[in-house]
Amino acid sequence: MARRGKHYRKVAEKVEQRPYAVEEAIDFLKQSSATKFDQTLEIAMRLGVDPKHADQMVRGTVVLPHGTGKQVRILVFASGEKVKEAEEAGADAVGGDELAQKIQDGWLDFDAVISTPDMMKVVGRLGRVLGPRGLMPNPKSGTVTFDVGKAIEDIKAGKVEFRVDKAGVLHAPLGKLSFESDHLRDNTLSLLAAVLRAKPSAAKGKYVRGISLTSTMGPGLKLDETVLQAIEA
Repeated sequence: MARRGKHYRKVAEKVEQRPYAVEEAIDFLKQSSATKFDQTLEIAMRLGVDPKHADQMVRGTVVLPHGTGKQVRILVFASGEKVKEAEEAGADAVGGDELAQKIQDGWLDFDAVISTPDMMKVVGRLGRVLGPRGLMPNPKSGTVTFDVGKAIEDIKAGKVEFRVDKAGVLHAPLGKLSFESDHLRDNTLSLLAAVLRAKPSAAKGKYVRGISLTSTMGPGLKLDETVLQAIEA
């Protein structure tokens, strides 16, 4: 394991071995940030599911009320009148076969991909490129749709896709540390609520087994899980 930097170790020493309230954890990470770039607040959740079983997969999307603070480059696969709709909505690149070939040739200058259903036959051959990067359009995440304008609008507004990994852990960004504390709190609560709504009916026992907040270069802070009770209430 790589040796942590001096600043990280200094901050980590201040972390108390107890659960933190959401607002408390956010303030700690904001106050301890000392990098020249604007770090991202991130959440990690350990879930009581077995992703090997399709009926226990947890995935979904949520539009964070205050966005992510990231400029997202959006690529859209469309044809006909949907090309103009995508361009007017602010897509950074729109096309079909020629766009697919450009990606196969190594171009990856984009952060999100949307496709109309009829263009998935073109997108399908990009699975080995887009899949491992989490960029493959999917109806469940709202990125395979004829309503490309709404899909682009949602992504630009701060739409975040979450998905549990093979180890049963879910990671997601919550915004930049430069955001107001209450904005980061709102984003955190919105993400937590979305994950709770995505609980599979096949999940047994305790669903959320651990939550932590961290920043790009900071230590993880365990959250007090009573926040989940408040959200469910």
